[in-house]
Amino acid sequence: MTRMISHLPGAREQGFRHWVAALGISAALVLGQAGPVRADEDQIIRSHGYSYFGNLDYPADYTHLNYANPDAPKGGELSLAASGTFDSLNPYSRKGRPGALTTLQYDRLMDSTDDSVGQYYGVLAESLEYDADRNWVIFHLRPQATFWDGTPVTAEDVVYSHRLFIEQGLPSYAQAVGRMVTGAEALDTHTVKFTFNPELTARSRIETVGATPVFSKAWFEADPSRRLDEPRLEVAVGSGPYKLESYDINRRIVYKRRDDYWGKDLPFNKGRHNYDTIRVEYFADQTAAFEGFKAGEYTLRIESDPKLWATGYDFPKLKEGYVVKDAIANGSPPTPSGFVFNLARPQFADKNVRKALALAFNFEWANESLLFGLNSARDSFIEGTPLEAMDTPQGPELAFLQALGDVVPPELFSEPVTTVHESNPARLNDRRNLRKASKLLDEAGWPVGDGNLRRNAQGQTLRVNIPYPSNLPTSTATMIETFVQNLQALGVDASAEKVDPAQYTLRSRERDYDMVYSTRYGAFLSTGGGLSQMYGSKEAEFSLFNPAGLASPLVDAIIEASFATNNQTDQDAALMALDRALRYEFFIIPDGYIAEYWTAYYNMYEYPDQLPPYALGYLDLWWINPEKEAALKAEGALR
Repeated sequence: MTRMISHLPGAREQGFRHWVAALGISAALVLGQAGPVRADEDQIIRSHGYSYFGNLDYPADYTHLNYANPDAPKGGELSLAASGTFDSLNPYSRKGRPGALTTLQYDRLMDSTDDSVGQYYGVLAESLEYDADRNWVIFHLRPQATFWDGTPVTAEDVVYSHRLFIEQGLPSYAQAVGRMVTGAEALDTHTVKFTFNPELTARSRIETVGATPVFSKAWFEADPSRRLDEPRLEVAVGSGPYKLESYDINRRIVYKRRDDYWGKDLPFNKGRHNYDTIRVEYFADQTAAFEGFKAGEYTLRIESDPKLWATGYDFPKLKEGYVVKDAIANGSPPTPSGFVFNLARPQFADKNVRKALALAFNFEWANESLLFGLNSARDSFIEGTPLEAMDTPQGPELAFLQALGDVVPPELFSEPVTTVHESNPARLNDRRNLRKASKLLDEAGWPVGDGNLRRNAQGQTLRVNIPYPSNLPTSTATMIETFVQNLQALGVDASAEKVDPAQYTLRSRERDYDMVYSTRYGAFLSTGGGLSQMYGSKEAEFSLFNPAGLASPLVDAIIEASFATNNQTDQDAALMALDRALRYEFFIIPDGYIAEYWTAYYNMYEYPDQLPPYALGYLDLWWINPEKEAALKAEGALR
């Protein structure tokens, strides 16, 4: 319904692109045009960038990204808000709650663009080469790349960083990449080679190793206590555009743009990283954060609460033109958010039980009563895109599913794709849907028993506990509480539990919940290893990106088959089938979505005329107009 995130809306502000793998539509093009060059005699492809199908929108001699303003002025401060607490400055720890935006400090070999899906261009790496089967890749590092302590970024640093993530990274990532990568070696100071397991899919190999953040090996080895998996308030040396300047635990974090940033003149970075400083102010909750914005304690806000968006922006600074309220189109498919069942709980083993409980969620009432009618209902995991599954399978999707054999249940062919139920917006407890739910629960062996609670044959209640963090937007928290009210009306032993953000983070990691409102799952417009981490069985028991613990042979078969597609039509058919299968498995009660970024900012920020479709870009594409900033200060509207 609203977009709930751990720190900041769009904290890395990469849109949804970090969830997707390679995507393309054409074969390699000739050198000097858009794509890589293939050496036919040895089947080695050499290029300035990478995409699985070989298409690259930007040629080797591109001067800047199309959506960046290369003439954007540098200077000023971006100030943002975060709610809750932090106890670590290590964003990759398995424990603790990391501070916001700590990843700004680290470069990668390659990074993706916000105007395409699955295209990657060199940052630390000036070029790469790989065999046609993608059994290995060699990256050639830029000799001028340096860490902020002045030491060069070397191939040894890349290898060391890769091994850190394998040995100490999040288990879901470490196990998947550990199976994929069979070797990492520094061929010389500026050349690194990765080799891959030929028995696994070629998808996601090159972009996965290319997108790994690079740390200073010397910094880690200088103190054996420094680990990737432990929280710490000491920042690992990086090579990125910003460096931590100061912090005050649970109050603020300040990053300063590096004047000596080695990559500031790269075409990939021209017109980006425009602020001198980025400051994050911490508040106890969303209410305090909004009051802080009105007072000018920070100057740019991405609104996530429909009630505030509809009714809260009438304060004097906005009326006087000092603050701008700006709705900006969002081209990314919406996050597949909603109420996620913990499928490890035995009471949710029966899909009809899950469907019955879903009928107690009245989206239409919540949208009208809590969200001012600003949200749209969501059925699909890739809502509003050409890949969204419709009706019954047809054409290429039908052929794809038929080729999978008996793993596909017959009803997937004959029954229309699963869609959300409709409810009466006039009253919270839609009696018609609650009657349907009651019948389903009776049939599933959960009749109403002692204490007017639904119990199984063993006398156990149908328990549904939903924890949520105290810094959640009020409208989302109320949506959770009212959903629980309807569950209780059904005789379900339901409860909502408001907990502090740190405790919520711990419970999320340990999957200590019956149900949770989650935005962890990602949309997809391409195939790759990220799909397995979110929706696959191998890491289902512990993956942070699979809060339901979904482990479905049907979904696994579709994901595996999608890896083998070798053209756009077949890949699209596979992803459409995946959308259909995920909806069939019914592990999320979908909520709604907003098709815009809701932004409010003090009238000194500007952004390119044409923002990219897959990101808002306020962290790295926007800039401050110094004349407007001076005028705000002269009139006392800005501190």
